[in-house]
Amino acid sequence: MSARRARPLIVTPVAATSWRTACVAARGNGERFEGLFATAGDAETVELRALFSSPAETRLIVCEDRDRSVETLVDAIPAAAWDEREAHDLHGVRFVGHEPMRPLLDHNTPLAAWTVPTVGHDTHEVAVGPVHAGVIESGHFRFHVVGERVLHLDVRLFYKRRGLEAAAAGHPLETSVAYAQRSCAACAVTNSVAYAQACEQALGLAPDRELSRSRTLLLELERVYNHLHDISAICAGVGFAAGTMAYATMKERAQRLNERVAGHRFLFHTVRVAASDQTLDAEAVARARGELRELRAEHARAWRQLQFTASLQARLDGVGILTRDDASRLGAVGPVARAAGILRDLRSESPHLWYPLFEPVTAPGAAGDVASRTVQRALELDQSFMVLDQLLAAPLAPGRTQATFGEAEFGVGRVESPRGATVCVIERNGSRLRAMHLRTGSYANWPALAHATAGNLLPEFPLINKSFELCYACADR
Repeated sequence: MSARRARPLIVTPVAATSWRTACVAARGNGERFEGLFATAGDAETVELRALFSSPAETRLIVCEDRDRSVETLVDAIPAAAWDEREAHDLHGVRFVGHEPMRPLLDHNTPLAAWTVPTVGHDTHEVAVGPVHAGVIESGHFRFHVVGERVLHLDVRLFYKRRGLEAAAAGHPLETSVAYAQRSCAACAVTNSVAYAQACEQALGLAPDRELSRSRTLLLELERVYNHLHDISAICAGVGFAAGTMAYATMKERAQRLNERVAGHRFLFHTVRVAASDQTLDAEAVARARGELRELRAEHARAWRQLQFTASLQARLDGVGILTRDDASRLGAVGPVARAAGILRDLRSESPHLWYPLFEPVTAPGAAGDVASRTVQRALELDQSFMVLDQLLAAPLAPGRTQATFGEAEFGVGRVESPRGATVCVIERNGSRLRAMHLRTGSYANWPALAHATAGNLLPEFPLINKSFELCYACADR
């Protein structure tokens, strides 16, 4: 278990008239914005929450808004744009100054209501989706172009929103983990661990060493198969079949290992609140460790081939650039942000997971293009293989939690997913869940993808999209 100290959660109630002042002040003090959301209060009240974090503490700014109207944050905190649009669509909150307030979840609006108008000689629009040729979820990409040059991209998701957060409310804390888990198959462990950590913070609990080891093992197994898939997808985006199939094969082997180790290819039903029953004896850890070492060697061979394939590298360099400044302004997270030069990884800040001496890495040059995002994943694969090798050096026993501090109404869990920082905030009413909000790495990065697409050629979008490789289901929660 990491020796890092857990950050205290500071809950700061403010009046609706002070909402913007408090949030902007937190950001001005160097605290990172990590999400904004609304929950229903009584018949006349909406309750707003904004989450910020610093190395010293986590801050949750809360207010009751009877008028359903507060000042916007988007001019000072652009990363809050989607959050405000979602709160507006779900709860009718008016964010004064956020103009135009384009719908995010509400699809019963005309095209002009949710797209940015573009005018000029020879401008036109190209619509892709929401139904796609593959097996991906529904998403509509509206390209505004001149010739083949993209001027602007409007992204519309949330076609299959399931209302999981609302459905979870009222259920016992222990069983509501299923709603977080099912938000997204590819991030099932991350979402479950974030939820479990939020509940445990609210209950005044901390995991023991074995529970920390178990969760970290599952998180890194999840990261490995996702990163292998993403490199395969990038190769497919440029038609490099050798790389596509090599990494697809490795991803399949990784998911078969998941099933042998944890009973499910996508690692479902492996995370509980306050405990873990997962066990691995000496023989099981030795087999898993050997398989992962073989995968690491196979990745090294395949990666060397990719590096020395000039035609592949020429297609990746300089495409879909997200600069460091834009990544910071838009609140990008995960490999996307690190490939742009932002050296932040929640694994280096996780006191309740097993990451001793972990340090974030960034791609050499950190140019923020497809090439850098590809290299970033390869570097992180090497990190994950090392962490897993250490975790599997000894058998795994069941894990539990122990009481460490007093109980509270709110709890926050923060976990680094394969796509970046995922945050879960829970509010409880005794042993039952009052409200849950899950803000995933994909949710944070979708606006950055749209921004990185502008200025590129239309045929380059599939490659840019694959280099972000964001989840649709995380938005459809």
